[in-house]
Amino acid sequence: MSTLTPVRPATTPDPLPSPRRLGLSDVLRLGMHGLRTRPVRAFLSALGVAIGIAAVVAVVGIPASSKQALNDQLEALGTNLLRAGPGQTLFGADAELPQNVTDRVRRIGPVDGVAEVGATDATVRRTNLIDEQETSGISVVTARPDLLDVLEGTVHDGTFLNTANSEYPVVVLGSVAASRLGISEIDPKSPPQVWLGGRWFTVAGILDPVTLAPEIDRSALVGWGAAAKHLGFDEHPTTVYVRAEEHAVGDVQRVLGATLNPQRPNEVEVSRPSDALAAKELTDSAYSSLFLGLGGVALLVGGVGVANTMVISVLERRREIGLRRALGATRRQIRGQFLAESVLLSLLGGVSGVLLGVLVTAGYALSQQWPVVIPIAAALGGVAAAALIGAVAGAYPAVRASRLTPTEALA
Repeated sequence: MSTLTPVRPATTPDPLPSPRRLGLSDVLRLGMHGLRTRPVRAFLSALGVAIGIAAVVAVVGIPASSKQALNDQLEALGTNLLRAGPGQTLFGADAELPQNVTDRVRRIGPVDGVAEVGATDATVRRTNLIDEQETSGISVVTARPDLLDVLEGTVHDGTFLNTANSEYPVVVLGSVAASRLGISEIDPKSPPQVWLGGRWFTVAGILDPVTLAPEIDRSALVGWGAAAKHLGFDEHPTTVYVRAEEHAVGDVQRVLGATLNPQRPNEVEVSRPSDALAAKELTDSAYSSLFLGLGGVALLVGGVGVANTMVISVLERRREIGLRRALGATRRQIRGQFLAESVLLSLLGGVSGVLLGVLVTAGYALSQQWPVVIPIAAALGGVAAAALIGAVAGAYPAVRASRLTPTEALA
């Protein structure tokens, strides 16, 4: 009786081990290895990115600091100041404001304060030995005691015009006028004198800079009565400053011309000094856009430098790539290694550039006595832009490295 031999089931071969995936820490370690082995080349490549990012951060941060300083200044001085002056007649001649206009302006309900100044033909010099033509760009104007309150100005030294000295040959100098005349302080016992309108005037005070009325900084101010008595002033104002309630500035601006000169309101020019500062800020932002473009060009150059470095790195490390491929590294792992190295290189430049841009912005802002403002979006955007540049610049070298076969790389 024959016995049946049991048939053994066929054995299935053991499955091949799946290629091991590199963790994030492994990829970063491989990327840092490439940077550590070539520190000088890595530094120079990162420097290009750093300069571009620093330029972008500074170009965004400095105007932001300037704008914040302007806003703080306008908030302190107020944007409710209006300036009115004579324009031109229908025939192109210079117009003239009527006398005694301040009382009419005060009747406008929302008006909080009004002051007037008048230009004279007089000149001011340090001594009577200086030629009359050497005026140093200083205007002689008349003013009333309430001018400083309306402009919210301050006295640097001495006193301003008041009811006690406005009828006498006394003068108050704006900040620029005092500097050009070489007068920096007032000694009450022996105050300085200047030659003004053919006679000596005693300097009673020096003003701090008046931001919203820079023409006052370049002026020598004398009392209304003293100008009429000693300088032949005809008492027609040439500039009227008006403070109005904030919510009604536009309404006051629309009726101010007709109030100052009811017969010919078209011959009155009304402006808002704070608008001029805002226009200057817009001009500054135009220049900022130009420098922002230059920063973008610097970033492009930095990206090209990173790409060049990575291409050369692939050519120099063919044996390393071949050895890793022979030991089982996949194309993806090789590609990830070089891409990580490129991104890390650019991030190094990006972080350094952000820090450099912050230092430049802070240094310049502090030198101008501005608040330091660093937009968070600019800082984070700089780092993100650096990472993007690294990814784009390293894409081609990483793909090229991954396509090398072990035999090609080790040949």
